[in-house]
Amino acid sequence: MTDASTTAARRPGEPALAALGLSAPDPDPADTSAHTFPGGGRWRTEIPSCEGPEALAVVLKEASRLDVPIHRISQGSGVWMLTDAEITEMVESTGERDIELCLFTGPRGTWDIGGSTRTDSRGAGLRARGHDAVAGCVEDAVRATELGVKCLLVADEGVLWTLHRARAAGIIPADTTLKVSALIGPVNPAAYAVYERLGADSVNVPSDLTLDHLTEIRRVSGAPMDMYIEAPDDLGGYVRMYEVAELIRRGAPLYLKFGLSKAPGIYPYGHHMRELTLATAKERVRRGRLALDLLARHGADGDMAPLGSRLPGDLRRFDISS
Repeated sequence: MTDASTTAARRPGEPALAALGLSAPDPDPADTSAHTFPGGGRWRTEIPSCEGPEALAVVLKEASRLDVPIHRISQGSGVWMLTDAEITEMVESTGERDIELCLFTGPRGTWDIGGSTRTDSRGAGLRARGHDAVAGCVEDAVRATELGVKCLLVADEGVLWTLHRARAAGIIPADTTLKVSALIGPVNPAAYAVYERLGADSVNVPSDLTLDHLTEIRRVSGAPMDMYIEAPDDLGGYVRMYEVAELIRRGAPLYLKFGLSKAPGIYPYGHHMRELTLATAKERVRRGRLALDLLARHGADGDMAPLGSRLPGDLRRFDISS
């Protein structure tokens, strides 16, 4: 493994292009993120859309076979789509391997009676509509954390702030981490800084942000960033494999999310979608192996955060008492 801190990473195709007189300008050192994860490391990995114990078993088996290191596994259908026994099984399986398990909270606009989400404008999207929806998200958070889940995925600013306050008040454990969904991800540095202050411990930005956008964000916030290296079709289907080294350089601390394009949606998951869900879970791990192989070929596979690390470090928050 090459230490990226002492050896400059090679860019895709650069030696061959240089030999042909087609070299690109050297990267600007000023664009390099100054931030890291606590305890060291500039990137972690995440396997998303792991919708239950059976899919989780597939992911863990394939990760072992392909030697894909995993820091976090996330689920998208929601806490409400899992029984207590299923959640407990997932907590135990990930706990044995020191992997963070992240489950999505509660009611969302796309899965209730809100008609605006079905219009061309998408209305309020996945946000929690009304008091009862926020209450449902809190109910999910309390239930999941009581069963041992340590990371919660949210898609509403009000839910984020409420769960951050609940964390401070001891209603959910203080070391619970809160992850912002890509479906409400910020697209500018001012918005990113607001999410950090509302309690976000990692923020999933849309995968169509440019490298310059990532640099702009890193100039105002060191909160961990999540990004689909390959995005699902409903998030644009973007594939940014060849940019992985530069995404890390600009966006660290960064979770590399291995999604899957050209695959049907699976939320909310049920057994009628079993074969598709298991097949896509396996392929997401393989996509991770492809991205990690690319990093290694470019001499940029150093600086991975230690496996088992999950906390975000010291972040800036709004004053809860105000």
